[in-house]
Amino acid sequence: MKSIFLNKKISRRVETGHPWIFGNEVNTGKALDAAAKPGEIVNVYTHDKKFIGRGYINPQSQIMVRLLTRDKDEMIDDRFFLNRIQQAWEYRKKIGYTENCRLIFGEADDIPQLIIDKFNDYFVVQTLALGIDVWKPAIVKALEQVFSPKGIYERNDVPVRELEGMVQQKGFLSAAFDTNIIIKENDVLFHVDIANGQKTGFFLDQQDNRRAIQHIVKGADVLGAFCYTGSFEICAAHYGARSVLGLDISQNAIDMCNKNAALNGLENVCSFVCDNAFDVLKEWTKEGKQWDVVMLDPPSFSKSRATIDKAVAGYKEINLRGMKLVKPGGFLVTSSCTNLVQPGLFLDIIQMAAADAKRKIRQVVFNAQSADHPIIYGHENTHYLKFLIVQVL
Repeated sequence: MKSIFLNKKISRRVETGHPWIFGNEVNTGKALDAAAKPGEIVNVYTHDKKFIGRGYINPQSQIMVRLLTRDKDEMIDDRFFLNRIQQAWEYRKKIGYTENCRLIFGEADDIPQLIIDKFNDYFVVQTLALGIDVWKPAIVKALEQVFSPKGIYERNDVPVRELEGMVQQKGFLSAAFDTNIIIKENDVLFHVDIANGQKTGFFLDQQDNRRAIQHIVKGADVLGAFCYTGSFEICAAHYGARSVLGLDISQNAIDMCNKNAALNGLENVCSFVCDNAFDVLKEWTKEGKQWDVVMLDPPSFSKSRATIDKAVAGYKEINLRGMKLVKPGGFLVTSSCTNLVQPGLFLDIIQMAAADAKRKIRQVVFNAQSADHPIIYGHENTHYLKFLIVQVL
């Protein structure tokens, strides 16, 4: 097995648990094996030859090595991935996530850049780095051994793979099956388009947060912006909202919203409109329209630190508009999935928006993603979702 050595003067981030090793942390002049092929497993040592861990290498990537284990005696083979998947499943079962869950959350489950979502008996896999893509057959084999699934689908149609020298692709990793399935979450039914929906087809990370709205929406008139396939909106109707209006810029998403409303017999409560939420909310603010509950679940506003200021401005603006659309004493439900906007900054943004809106707010709930997407302290990328409910006075 090939070996690499770290530079002497680097932060202690890697030694204290972080699995990423950047190219500038590697001593390229000291035993960096030229023969180590992209995707190959390598041993990692400190500058003075102390074993750090074992992981996969890709010199083409800014993150040159991603560690899989720190146990010198643990070999990376098919059994390794079987064990990791079994351990992850045991954790999910212990905390109550069995029907639908994120089975593997990359670094948080010690398998960097691997995502596996479980939709009852169907699984969606993403291998987002070359080093883990190499082990895709072993991962599929492990899923078949542990779960005997009805189907496994690959959703690797994501641009990040190109940074690793891979192509985007999607397709079956098992025998073909109908990729339009139905799941149940919090006693609500949802259509999931595994092959063509965003990400892996459904945002499981908000499942606990969708349940958190159940009391504030009873008897309420509810507005939901950036509704995608209507998961929050359908839940609001299920929990007793008087009326629900959802907005999304995608007609395909709106069509799915209507299918989900019909699936749950809630067509008379829910209505959905295809329009640009930014423009519509601005216009409705000028018109003085208001709702008992306003829900905002926008897409990520920034993928890099270079655009973080624009993201902050975007979140402030959209939450300012949202607050103005809430009746006094009503509630704003708002989220951010931008990893670079950490929780403290997100709360600061909300407070700035409230000040500009000249509204007092009272926190009801402040959550992260559901617990099947574990947060590892010291790994900021594992804490990406912020979910907030405030009363707007």
